[in-house]
Amino acid sequence: VEIKHGRISMLAFLGQITTRAGFHLPGAIDYSGDSFDSYPNGVAALIGPNSIPTAGLVQLIAFIGILEIAVMRDIEGTGNEFVGDFRNGYIDFGWDDLDEEAKLSKRAIALNQGRA
Repeated sequence: VEIKHGRISMLAFLGQITTRAGFHLPGAIDYSGDSFDSYPNGVAALIGPNSIPTAGLVQLIAFIGILEIAVMRDIEGTGNEFVGDFRNGYIDFGWDDLDEEAKLSKRAIALNQGRA
């Protein structure tokens, strides 16, 4: 669980850096035409006068809950090679083509430095 939450924390950090640098998704975030960059960054997006509406926060939390319960699980018998391997037999990105020494090296790098 710590590995999964560490990965999520790294993605959240990168999301902060990206939005603070001025990169936002194009288009409208809702039917009233509000754009993604019309909401503030950081904690101000959650609380404050220009924050995301409550219904939007509920949708975000529900989506994260679905990912936690249904997608990012360690399912036994699906070919997971180690703790934190959430491929569950269908996502590869070239991992299966690596030899055992390279796999061990990349896993050590990921555990020690947080990235492979």
